[in-house]
Amino acid sequence: MSNTHQVSTPKEIAASLTEFWSPRVVAEVDDAYIKVAKVHGSLAWHSHDDEDELFMVLKGRLRIEMEAGPVELGEGEMFVVPKGVRHNPVADEECHLMLIERKTTLHTGSTVTEKTRSLADQLRPV
Repeated sequence: MSNTHQVSTPKEIAASLTEFWSPRVVAEVDDAYIKVAKVHGSLAWHSHDDEDELFMVLKGRLRIEMEAGPVELGEGEMFVVPKGVRHNPVADEECHLMLIERKTTLHTGSTVTEKTRSLADQLRPV
């Protein structure tokens, strides 16, 4: 993937996605991927042992459930889930996200569900 001379609009890319909970890589910066996703409902309780995960809401609202209590995010807001913290992203209505994660981050950590997407799936062209 090359970032050379490419202008992209994450909001438009997220809006064009047809599957919920199927993030797509839209750029890379050093050892991190920038992803967008369209979400609705609940993903799965999971954690990432070695990686932080940044969620930014492009459209709608997102609740990140954590054992210490939920975090509510609105459009334009972001939150970093620290590595090792169990969390479950939930969108009561359709929500569009931008995510920043290290390239080693597995979609749902060591938890595997029917919604889990492989890195190869996330790297498919949009």
